[in-house]
Amino acid sequence: MTSPPKSVELGQPTARRDFGLLWAGQSLSLFGDQFMTLALPLLAVTVLGATPAQAALLPFALFLPFLPLGLPAGAIVDRLPRRTVMLVCDGVQMIAFGAIWVSAVTGVLNFPLLFALVLLSGCAVVFFQVAYTSYLPGLFPDPGRLHTGNTRLALSESTAKAVGPMAAGPVIGVLGVAGALLANTLSFAASFVTLVMIRHREAPPAVTVRERGWVRRDVATGLRFALGHPILEPVLACGTVYLLFLSMVETSLVLYCRNVLGLSPQWIGIVVGAAAAGYPIGNLASAVLIRRLGSPRALMLAATVSVLGIVAMPVLGAHGSLGAAGLVIGSIVHCVGEGAFNPTSLTLRQTQTPPELLGRVAAVQRFLLWGAVALGSLLASAATALGGLEATVWIGALGTILCLPALLRRGIRTATLTRHG
Repeated sequence: MTSPPKSVELGQPTARRDFGLLWAGQSLSLFGDQFMTLALPLLAVTVLGATPAQAALLPFALFLPFLPLGLPAGAIVDRLPRRTVMLVCDGVQMIAFGAIWVSAVTGVLNFPLLFALVLLSGCAVVFFQVAYTSYLPGLFPDPGRLHTGNTRLALSESTAKAVGPMAAGPVIGVLGVAGALLANTLSFAASFVTLVMIRHREAPPAVTVRERGWVRRDVATGLRFALGHPILEPVLACGTVYLLFLSMVETSLVLYCRNVLGLSPQWIGIVVGAAAAGYPIGNLASAVLIRRLGSPRALMLAATVSVLGIVAMPVLGAHGSLGAAGLVIGSIVHCVGEGAFNPTSLTLRQTQTPPELLGRVAAVQRFLLWGAVALGSLLASAATALGGLEATVWIGALGTILCLPALLRRGIRTATLTRHG
């Protein structure tokens, strides 16, 4: 059996240095993504003259590639160096958003071109996410260190969601949406540079021969493992239902704040950013919950808290002048639950999956979850066109309740009922 590279040994300085670079690069990239979250719908509506229903199609374009590419991406990534895949994908996204910025500044941007460039970026996101979530176990094989790494990466995402929109609002107010697009482009460049500086090299893939029909067979192997696993399958089902309806809320939120609540871009940034303040609390609480309750119970508690917060958003947001504050309160509660759920489910998936299947199982997860985001965004567009923004937020919020019975099944139900029993 081939021994792992020295950089993967627990506690080696190289592993800590490489994780620090990965962490720094992704933190900057995630921060830039929050500029895009605010800038794209505002760009579509205020500069290109798109309707709110059309603007809702932009998240659909970003996540649509997960439906045709999500499963094959896992088979391909498992046969390639994951760091190389991430480098190529960062480069593609840097070019795509750089092109959006240039065309917006020069006045040649239109909605079909914007949709196409976001779609191109989405194709790169598919492969990047599969490689990214499969890379860390090779750096930190120990489950404890692995969860610590996942928690830190999740904490960066949480911080970016909290601080990024607050920074993006003033940038958009001063420099316009073009300034936010440039910031997102530069964040991909920073991520690219940090990945280049990583020294760790993975062991060669176990299988490199590409015999006839290998993609189909590899995809089938990943699907059988993930959907047949008594623990992973309920978690995947829960996440799929949850994100299908949550994406309806999130796709509509920026324009809901603008059109329904009448908020300026600066205040929209404050509302969206402050709402994400619950994520770090959930991230930091996840390890404590796992130690005290075990992963299955921790997941059930986290999902319940998150759903309660989402349902509270339209309930509290409907109270006139208190609408913005109500959205923040409900979303903070929701983000606490989601912040605990995400690193817990990720570590569980990584520790329950054999190393040679990490990419394929990650691809199944991304295909289901992020494919659900694409479909949810499409549903949001249709619901907005038919019933308006308020109706879309209500449908999405109430629909997330269905994720709880999807989770409490099979191995999760058994572990939840028998632990400490």
